[in-house]
Amino acid sequence: MERISWDQYFMAQSHLLSMRSTCPRLMVGATIVRDKRIIAGGYNGSVSGEAHCLDDGCMVVDNHCIRTIHAEINALLQCAKFGVPTEGAELYVTHFPCVHCSKSIIQAGIQRVYYAKEYKNNPYAEQIFKVAGVELIEVELDEAVLDRHYQDKLNLTVLLLKELEKADLPEERMQELLKQTRSIYTKA
Repeated sequence: MERISWDQYFMAQSHLLSMRSTCPRLMVGATIVRDKRIIAGGYNGSVSGEAHCLDDGCMVVDNHCIRTIHAEINALLQCAKFGVPTEGAELYVTHFPCVHCSKSIIQAGIQRVYYAKEYKNNPYAEQIFKVAGVELIEVELDEAVLDRHYQDKLNLTVLLLKELEKADLPEERMQELLKQTRSIYTKA
């Protein structure tokens, strides 16, 4: 069995962290890595001890939730809190960083940012990353690597669909099932 790549491993960690997010507007996770070792992780959520968006709703001002701290900042603050240097480290994040996070990432000495999805990429953020020499690399998470039985499940699904075709299911119902299957096994 082939092991997953480092990029997929760290990006999967960021996606896992995003599942802890307490802001439903966008669930983001970030993992800081140095020398192929995770040194910190963060997700977007409220200040410790404060109410969460999931519980009390978002506090939106100028189309931004001011209740949350972004995942990248939470990961950087974790390093600061525990005295872990970030100079020369890499950041894996589920979504392209906002301009404010981008400035903090640069100031923290992060040398590479791997992101899974573009998200309202600000041209100024892209510019300052370039000027600072921070490499930006898109690494889409291959969710199939997270499931050791993915191929077996896909093969069984195909077999079941073929059996349903033989069972003379109404065409409309068959098309519904095919559509549902495609939505599960393909990217939107």
